[in-house]
Amino acid sequence: MKVLLVLAFLMNLDNLLQTGDCASTRDQVLSITTSTSEQEEILNNITTSCKAMLWRVFEPQYIKEEGEVHLLVLAENSQAVKEELQKNNIKHQVWLDNIQDLIDMQMDSKRTAHSDFYERFNTLEEIYDWINQTSQLYSNMVETVLIGTSFEKRPLYVLKLSGEKRAEKKAIWMDCGIHAREWISPAFCLWFVNHMLRNYKGDQDVTLILDNVDIYVLPVFNPDGYKHTWNSTATVNRMWRKNRSHNKNSTCIGVDLNRNFDANWCNEKTSKDPCSVTYCGPSPESEPETQAVANFLRSHNDSVQIYYAIHSYSQMLLFPYSYSLDKIPNYDEVSDMLKDVAEKIKTYSGNTYSYGPGATTIYLASGISNDWAYDQGIKYSFTFELQDRGRYGFLLPPSLISQACNEALIAVKTVALRVIEKTNSDSQ
Repeated sequence: MKVLLVLAFLMNLDNLLQTGDCASTRDQVLSITTSTSEQEEILNNITTSCKAMLWRVFEPQYIKEEGEVHLLVLAENSQAVKEELQKNNIKHQVWLDNIQDLIDMQMDSKRTAHSDFYERFNTLEEIYDWINQTSQLYSNMVETVLIGTSFEKRPLYVLKLSGEKRAEKKAIWMDCGIHAREWISPAFCLWFVNHMLRNYKGDQDVTLILDNVDIYVLPVFNPDGYKHTWNSTATVNRMWRKNRSHNKNSTCIGVDLNRNFDANWCNEKTSKDPCSVTYCGPSPESEPETQAVANFLRSHNDSVQIYYAIHSYSQMLLFPYSYSLDKIPNYDEVSDMLKDVAEKIKTYSGNTYSYGPGATTIYLASGISNDWAYDQGIKYSFTFELQDRGRYGFLLPPSLISQACNEALIAVKTVALRVIEKTNSDSQ
């Protein structure tokens, strides 16, 4: 029996795409179990006919292929969906009873002066302020680089972290928040920068890393989308994924920036429909955010050794390819690295992380950033999907930020130390 853990947005699509507003009183997550291909098809039809936007799996065609499919049901559609499931003898139960409570908890409107900045989710304005303060506080170690602007002209700031200054240092790239609703991703970038700066010269591993490589960190890849998720407590706004660009000949807004890279662009399981959450855009690197990152990495192609893209959720450690079932030449090496990471995380928290190529570990997809980075010559290119496995999904409670970030820190540091060791050994 295949278990499909489904969370879907059932909504008035025109209202969502044009205004981003939606009133709801009690949105729920349902756990649905299907036992036949007919039931899977019915579930597919329910999402399609209701103009559904799937949460984790994104598109209806993945329902048959995925072991887990997540779908959130808005209050106004709940009765109709449950009646359809009952009519077709599809087992279901309420998994999360009130999504709004989790959204309110994440937004944490009752902040106090004593709340820990790194153990809460922060607005875009707070992140920009943090960037300015951090670059001033650690002016000897941090350089702020403006690499471009978003569609709505918000700055794309990269923090360059450096320990020992010397010529021809290798580098690491890390980006967070390419998908607007994945709030734990920017939270980790902030956590990571703070950890590295505060522990330089006090922690052996941190010191070794910063003395051997520079680290470029883009805390918010998609500032327009991230800003939109904070604009209202409505579930529809909070679950926005794409950027906020306007599409020609369509009222639908946005492009999936992680389908917009020139890596077998717009082929495998990627949509050409502007209304889709996985819309690849009108052309490769059509979006200013994608262009800015790609141009920066091309200009630093001789130094960047490691590429980290931080996402959520599903607890996965992924490497290329996502657009092909072909194995990369250094498959065994990177697979061994991630096996080591998964074991260390298991020891630390007890949580299980899957690892492997994106195409076989999660699904085929094209235009992915780490595939593009790998094809540019960055042979250690990864996508790390952070907590959790679906209990809270994109609505991870603030109480779990610390554990999630420590797990990601284990992954980033373990890979970095292995690559540095190999580089130093090869140069001797």
